[in-house]
Amino acid sequence: MWLCNSSIGRKVVMSVTGLALILFLTFHACMNVVAIFSAEAYNQICKLLGSNWYALVATAGLAALMAIHIVFALILTHQNAKARGNNKYAITSKPEKVEWASQNMFALGIIICLGLILHLHHFWENMMLAELIGAHKAIAPTDGFGWIAFTFGSGTTASYIYTVLYLIWIVAIWFHLAHGMWSSMQTLGVSGHIWFNRWKCIGQIWATLIMGAFALVVILFCLCPDSLGKLDGNVLPFIM
Repeated sequence: MWLCNSSIGRKVVMSVTGLALILFLTFHACMNVVAIFSAEAYNQICKLLGSNWYALVATAGLAALMAIHIVFALILTHQNAKARGNNKYAITSKPEKVEWASQNMFALGIIICLGLILHLHHFWENMMLAELIGAHKAIAPTDGFGWIAFTFGSGTTASYIYTVLYLIWIVAIWFHLAHGMWSSMQTLGVSGHIWFNRWKCIGQIWATLIMGAFALVVILFCLCPDSLGKLDGNVLPFIM
């Protein structure tokens, strides 16, 4: 199948899975922002996305997308390194028109994967997995607001370290998204001469909005956790 056997096909798979993951991150960012305004509304969303069958199917699909994206990234990286041969060890100057993110997508991908492991440990393991296996935690598996507050706003040394690590992770994802969106559009053939710079601009704005929302939640929960999630009476009817 040409999607797996050709370089262009692999790039198409990378592009499609990458855009699907961007849509998920957009939803996830909007969901997390709710926690700033209403703990009750955020926890209602967490219950809907708990261990229900449709949430499990969506999680499995998301995991498959992520796995395919990572595997094809490794294949393309190996393919590019093999094509360069001995030249990969040569000292070369940075091309003027090649973005930093483009030259460091693999390194950014490693940071993103490490951050993902940390994120799964903090939230998926303590929420969806804990609910599935009936594990007893100090905070209820459906209390997403409580887990965010505990991770970033507990006032411990660990919470400050996690805040810094998550912010580094968020910055890495920003670079990955800002480059990945317009690169995907170019691969899929919807980024002609006129739209090339437009997609680059759209990608940077979109990445900034998404990752800015994630960063805002992390920073606010770290600095003022007691002031968040208290507009339940106004926000909950609107969300539900």
